[in-house]
Amino acid sequence: MKNMQKGFTLIELMIVVAIIAILAAIAIPAYQDYLIRSQVSEGAVLSDGAKTAVSEFYSNHGTWPTGNQSAGLPTNAASISGKYVSGVNVVSGVITATFSGASANKAIQGDTFTLSPTDNGGSINWTCSPATAVGTAVPQKYLPSSCRTQ
Repeated sequence: MKNMQKGFTLIELMIVVAIIAILAAIAIPAYQDYLIRSQVSEGAVLSDGAKTAVSEFYSNHGTWPTGNQSAGLPTNAASISGKYVSGVNVVSGVITATFSGASANKAIQGDTFTLSPTDNGGSINWTCSPATAVGTAVPQKYLPSSCRTQ
């Protein structure tokens, strides 16, 4: 009588491990991009309060606020911060969000993006863009979809 062997051979197990490794190699970088995008979205959310303050100041005075204090925001930009955003600052109406919290991904550490207002006949339009004039710009692929030029 012949003994029937049960289970998997070593080669079958090696093939399964190789397939899992290939899938992980594809999935992990894609997941990292989504993770960084979620961190950048925190900057957009924190900037929304500053957008309201800048819009109200412009409606009342007809000029853009010169800084956080004139916009009615905390003087210290670091007061408007989150887990990934170290501060939101207003200069001449332009809002700048800077990413450098301890939890921020290294790909965006120290990077910034701006929201620039323009008067369009009584309504204010906001243009979101990477901030090249202040620090290092957040790479386009991590910006919210409304900010990407591609």
